[in-house]
Amino acid sequence: MKNTFTSFIIKISSVLALAFAIHLFVLSIKSLPLYDNKIVLAYIVNAVLAISIFGVLFKMKDKYKEQLGFMFLGGSALKFVVFFIVFYPIYKADGIISKLEFAAFFIPYLLSLILETLSLAKWLNKME
Repeated sequence: MKNTFTSFIIKISSVLALAFAIHLFVLSIKSLPLYDNKIVLAYIVNAVLAISIFGVLFKMKDKYKEQLGFMFLGGSALKFVVFFIVFYPIYKADGIISKLEFAAFFIPYLLSLILETLSLAKWLNKME
């Protein structure tokens, strides 16, 4: 079980790094600005939050096994709080959130959420 957390760090880092590269490639092909809309910050924040949330759940697995689902939901709520505190004011400064702004945050958010959910489900099934 100890390498479960390390494995998650490697997976999330690899997936988000690949997604970031693809994201930049698509922006490049469309001749759009590569590093606008806080894209680097969005990928880093989502990775750090995903790793932190998974780490907390992993650390609490024995003491709070029955509450891990609620703790996971709390982690998801934390991600939205971070979005509304850090990114929303920047994205909404001109009165609208563009598709590029939306993609800059929600692509890494969605990928990390999917990977967190799948990893947590796999991990919990092993615990039973």
